[in-house]
Amino acid sequence: MSSEDVSLREHGPAVSVPLTTDAGRALAAASILRSATPDPGREGHWLLRAGSTIGAVRVPGGPVVRIAPKTSVSRLFFLLGFSLDPARAWRDSREGTIDTGGHDDVVPSLAHAVERQIDAALRLGVLQGYRTVEESAPFVRGRIREADQVRRHFGRTPPVEISHDDYTADTAENRILRAAVERLLHLPGVSGPVRRRLARHRVRLADALPLVLGRELPRWQATRLNSRYQPALRLAEAVLRGTSPEHRPAGAAPLAMDGFLIDMNRLFEDFVTVGLREALREHGLTARLQDPHHLDTAESVRMRPDLVVRTGDGRTPVAVVDAKYKVVKADGHLNDDLYQALAYAAVLGLGEAHLVYAAGRVPLRVHEVRGAGIRLYQHSLDLSCPAEGLLSELERIAGQLAGTEARL
Repeated sequence: MSSEDVSLREHGPAVSVPLTTDAGRALAAASILRSATPDPGREGHWLLRAGSTIGAVRVPGGPVVRIAPKTSVSRLFFLLGFSLDPARAWRDSREGTIDTGGHDDVVPSLAHAVERQIDAALRLGVLQGYRTVEESAPFVRGRIREADQVRRHFGRTPPVEISHDDYTADTAENRILRAAVERLLHLPGVSGPVRRRLARHRVRLADALPLVLGRELPRWQATRLNSRYQPALRLAEAVLRGTSPEHRPAGAAPLAMDGFLIDMNRLFEDFVTVGLREALREHGLTARLQDPHHLDTAESVRMRPDLVVRTGDGRTPVAVVDAKYKVVKADGHLNDDLYQALAYAAVLGLGEAHLVYAAGRVPLRVHEVRGAGIRLYQHSLDLSCPAEGLLSELERIAGQLAGTEARL
């Protein structure tokens, strides 16, 4: 770690760091940190305090800012791996579902994990597939695009407007892997051996066209033919979606920050909702993530519960769940969360609603709503417990949600 690196901890104390005004403003505007403000006691310094975003980012004209998670890196990547590929993690709940190489920092762990998955994907050669190509050619190959031929050349030949299928390595799968490799090679903190292996993968994937910055990732479909690519593709997409923030001062070009960041709020929400969805299938129930609803009859106030549990045919709501990456207070009360859960239950016509927190002093708390006949449950998942314990807790909560159907 260089002397310019700044080390912060998720929701830790503020750290006074020497920063230029432009770099400090860029960090503040990018909303990476909980707060970034000038230090009133030290000229040329800024007070930086991390929130729920973890990872590393290089600020142009400033330092590399590293934000360590409260939980262990191996546990962090278990949560990430489960969210990306729940079927595999459900079968194999032990730590190491994603190989982090023993690193204790987010970016080196990520780079090692993705490189190992890409290496496994390419071990039997670069996957090729058919891609439809439309072009003007001096001869006929494939089929003639008659409408384009008439519109562009008034029916004269050559050239001929044709469409044909090419068997090529320039597929959506290889484009995603190449883009992830390029991204990792620009991240701060990637070790030399991993960089060298990534550079070799870049050469092997050279026939895949680079992705256009700012556009959506190309879509791929899981098939038997690309099964060896699928673990690498899911991790590669996570890399590409952990995009670097941009800061654009008024009248200036964007100021890009190289890095990889994970929003722990979103990661915990994904882990809980995906895990419950998988567990509920064992009870013959379906689950919808981010199911849209409205609070009022005029449909002017939108609501999106994290998870709505429904009967097997998907028609009737059975239960509603919201995941919260925060600690339950000593008295168990987080009033705003309870009001939100109550609104969900009322709109969906349910007798109960469930809140799942990342940690808490008690595993379960129940509130009876006065005069409404609605129960509000607060569950706690301790992320420091073994992975098997986390999955067991999700199964327990799923069982309670399934029991709701019998009480309807």
